[in-house]
Amino acid sequence: LNDPHVDDGDENTERGNWANKKEYILSMIGYAVGLGNIWRFPYLAYKNGGGAFLIPYFTMLVLTGIPLFFLESALGQFCSQGPINLWRAVPILQGVGVAMVMVTLIVSIYYNVIIAYSLYYMFASMQFPLPWSSCSSNSSCSETPTVYCNVSGVLMANWTQENITCPSSSIMPVSVQTPSEHYWDRVALQRSSGLDETGPVVWHLALCLLLSSIIVAAALIRGIKSSGKVVYFTATFPYVVIVILLIRGVTLEGARDGIEFYIGSQSNLTKLTEAEVWKDAATQTFYSLSVGWGGVMTLASYNNFHNNVFKDSFVVSLTNAGTSVFAGFAIFSILGHMAHIYKMPVGEVVKEGFGLAFIAYPDALSKLPISPLWSILFFFMLLTVGLDSQFAGIEVITTCLLDAFPKLFKSKHALLTLTTSSILYLLGLPCVTRAGIYWVTLIDQFVASWVLLFLALLEVAGVAYIYGGNRFIKDIEMMLGKKTFAFWLWWRACWFFISPCIIVILVWSVITFVPPTYGEVPYPPWGLALGWLMIAFILLWIPAVAVYKLIKAKGNPWKRLKSLCSPSDKWHPYLDVHRGERYSEERCRHRKSHNNKFV
Repeated sequence: LNDPHVDDGDENTERGNWANKKEYILSMIGYAVGLGNIWRFPYLAYKNGGGAFLIPYFTMLVLTGIPLFFLESALGQFCSQGPINLWRAVPILQGVGVAMVMVTLIVSIYYNVIIAYSLYYMFASMQFPLPWSSCSSNSSCSETPTVYCNVSGVLMANWTQENITCPSSSIMPVSVQTPSEHYWDRVALQRSSGLDETGPVVWHLALCLLLSSIIVAAALIRGIKSSGKVVYFTATFPYVVIVILLIRGVTLEGARDGIEFYIGSQSNLTKLTEAEVWKDAATQTFYSLSVGWGGVMTLASYNNFHNNVFKDSFVVSLTNAGTSVFAGFAIFSILGHMAHIYKMPVGEVVKEGFGLAFIAYPDALSKLPISPLWSILFFFMLLTVGLDSQFAGIEVITTCLLDAFPKLFKSKHALLTLTTSSILYLLGLPCVTRAGIYWVTLIDQFVASWVLLFLALLEVAGVAYIYGGNRFIKDIEMMLGKKTFAFWLWWRACWFFISPCIIVILVWSVITFVPPTYGEVPYPPWGLALGWLMIAFILLWIPAVAVYKLIKAKGNPWKRLKSLCSPSDKWHPYLDVHRGERYSEERCRHRKSHNNKFV
């Protein structure tokens, strides 16, 4: 058994297990805590009524986040298989597993690119003064926030920031960029005019992408055995940085205004009557916990069979939510200081996503003494936050291949990881051309969207209604031991009724679909068509696999459907030891003949 991915102490001698419980928890936290916790949540809280937003956020966490997280972890741990083979429980829905892997595959392409941006900015921070602290002689860049009016070809400065009063409404104001916007657009991205103008590959980004791919491949070279060691650092270090930035931020002038805006006295409870706020809370909970991507199941599949997966779900979910709230303080205290320097209201300097991470926050950091230090720390944090989410994404892909073809890939784990990373690197190259940011935004807005909600919905409905919620509860009790009726009452309510109500949110998101843009730049029709094609490519696996299985099954149509809605013979705990009475060979044979008798 000279397989490097299995240790002597592993319960599962074929697939291997986590070296210890800490590595699993840290990997899970590292996976769940992603860039969204830092650049999306604080902005959403600010936008949706500050401290008041915590009410819908934690409500949604308890009603949909934790139940789905528990469901996915328990499924993965029970059968010790990745997100495709796990659907032996409900063979007709195996396409959902394939779709999840496809989402992860596509998202891993652009997530790698965001890690590359962080690397580039981290290296760029190693100079004084920071390159985005002032304008390099350039006409379209200004260090004082102003608006210019283009009157018959003559530029006139106009200092009334509040409302842009240009002499004639037909005349477009000329946009003037701040140094950090200019640096992001012209230096880092070398951004073209739109998706139509691809331009050459930006070589410094391509090199950073290569470095990012190498780091990920090196961390995963021995699967969870090596990545389990790396997460000791990547999952804990972001907290160190957030604490450092928070202490630095709170001691600055104007920090208080920033925090008031984020969660303090500016909170607005009337926002809770708006549906949009609840929708934001639900989707943020979802994306933040990474439910519906297959990663939770994959990481849980390497657990020991009797691990307390219930407790873990709470630990990870609550840590993840706490991180989001905590990171917001570090972000807003420093943005408050920047607003104070610019003498602008905080609301005007707040951004989300790339705008926060690569424009507003670096700009604010450049105003501090010893700015390169804070900047290096911040981008190093973004790097570590992104890396361990990427580890899990690639682990999903390799685990599915390993589980599908165990004999073929068993001894070639390192080769499999290197090949996967190389392919992702090549697929990421269009995202580091001059039009790269448009590709990244396109994939992000189409793929990491309601598609995930839809997959999670099929997952919870499949387990609760087709597989049978009560049967699933018995499976969990095989792992955790007996629980009281009252204990399961709550989980039954969530799995059977409350969580599927996500459908409502889902349908509503689809109805209010706004075609994505990057800043002011709209996408060409072919770009939007490509976005819909990506969605089709993911979702088509669901009917395709179902139809394929129906064709391959035996008997009349009703019998075929019935057999595909009941677990396959291969659905059982991985090791014989754990199969117990319910999944013993004898029982399986009996179940099969019993099914045939009644058809």
